[in-house]
Amino acid sequence: MRKKVTVVGAGNVGATAAQRLAEKGVADVVLVDIVEGMPQGKALDLMQAAPVEKHDFKLIGSNDYGPSENSDVVIITAGIARKPGMSRDDLIKTNMKIVGDVTKEVAGLSPRAVLIVVSNPLDAMCHVAYKVSGFDRQHVVGMAGILDSARFRTFVAMELNVSVENIQALVLGGHGDTMVPLPRFTTVAGIPITEFIPPDRLQALIDRTRNGGAEIVGLLKTGSAYYAPASSAVEMAESILYDRKKILPCATLLDGQYGIKNLFIGVPVKLGVGGVEKVIELKLTPEEDAALKKSAAAVQSLVDFLAKEGF
Repeated sequence: MRKKVTVVGAGNVGATAAQRLAEKGVADVVLVDIVEGMPQGKALDLMQAAPVEKHDFKLIGSNDYGPSENSDVVIITAGIARKPGMSRDDLIKTNMKIVGDVTKEVAGLSPRAVLIVVSNPLDAMCHVAYKVSGFDRQHVVGMAGILDSARFRTFVAMELNVSVENIQALVLGGHGDTMVPLPRFTTVAGIPITEFIPPDRLQALIDRTRNGGAEIVGLLKTGSAYYAPASSAVEMAESILYDRKKILPCATLLDGQYGIKNLFIGVPVKLGVGGVEKVIELKLTPEEDAALKKSAAAVQSLVDFLAKEGF
């Protein structure tokens, strides 16, 4: 029996995720959005690409959640992007309601699904999905670290003019400018990155990684990144659906690991059919630990705001 993934939000991230899920042969897809005709049109367009792309996976577009019933994974991309002049608090309040409403709908129809949260602010929206769904902590996970690590890997590969496949990297922490790229765990074909890149250039790559999303927003002017976020969410879904047990950096609800409790923070986890099957706890240096705690404090401020708003 084929796997089924619901993608909520048929904008750039959601539609690209739907495309990759089908064309990579991962799962049948239900694409849900409140905009009348948009998910139906995009799903039909993608289905008409199937003969050319040579796959038989089905894509269904819908304005209601009925077709999503019994999904194995739900990817939540719904929400608004931060607009010029919009405060962080306004963004959180708006997306808190959107993600909360979405989660209530999908959790009721797919009580055994794993929820992958992509909506921003990512770490805070994971808390919303976790509380509203009532799911256990293993079944709610946020997409952030894979994207941030992919950006770091890209910049390192560009710097060294080598294949991105040779680069392994790790980024921890919240999804924002307090993220924690870890050069100590970054290698080129297994060789430590410090053998290739001097400290000043390495720091420049770390800074560019932290500002990777903002750099794209600045270039696009009217939008934000979607190809790489979609690919990152699909890698997570594939590992869960096919029990690949990949070790990937994801936002998960910590329960004392890294000295952090009851916060969704990006750390390495094992993703399998049970969702987050294990949190990989690394022994950090004092400097790395301090940076992770600083990132956790930034996430905590978002969670505190949610609490003031009734969450």
